[in-house]
Amino acid sequence: MTTATTEHPVDNGVNVEALLSAREALSASPDAAKFKWRASVKWINGTHSRSTVGGFYGLGEEQKHKTTFSFDADHPEIFASEDHGATPVELVLAGLASCLTAGVAAVAQNRNIQLRSVSATLEGGMDVRGILGADSDVRNGFDGIKVTYKIDADASRDDIEALVAQSQKRSAVYDIITNPTNVTVEVE
Repeated sequence: MTTATTEHPVDNGVNVEALLSAREALSASPDAAKFKWRASVKWINGTHSRSTVGGFYGLGEEQKHKTTFSFDADHPEIFASEDHGATPVELVLAGLASCLTAGVAAVAQNRNIQLRSVSATLEGGMDVRGILGADSDVRNGFDGIKVTYKIDADASRDDIEALVAQSQKRSAVYDIITNPTNVTVEVE
């Protein structure tokens, strides 16, 4: 691994010192580490909906993002829809990609690896006969997801593979996708 010098410090845009300080503080106050993330959705028309994310609970109180974010979801025209947004399953892939890539940047910063570029392609296979109700034996979700990274960094291939593995190990979205998560659906 190439280590940074004082002339060229590593800067991947991640404040690792703040993250390590937060880890230490939250280890000492586990109740403050209990977060609740939220999203709301409103149906627009057909299969088109708009989700918004603005607030969450953490550090013992309500928190707000700097702005409210919105995400349109729909289905493509080949599903008799209007294609006003990415499909919900594509949003899941985008969430996984974003979480893993944020981890790559943070781990690289912590390990003193300068990144020049990071890109990933994600692909999830699905037999849509399940969601269409054409075959009750076919699973509704992905049958697998493949993540392929291209990373240019001041590090060996082994070091790059290790930072990707550490990102995967700490990724919340990777954990959500690969481990069962209880989901309760209610109607008010």
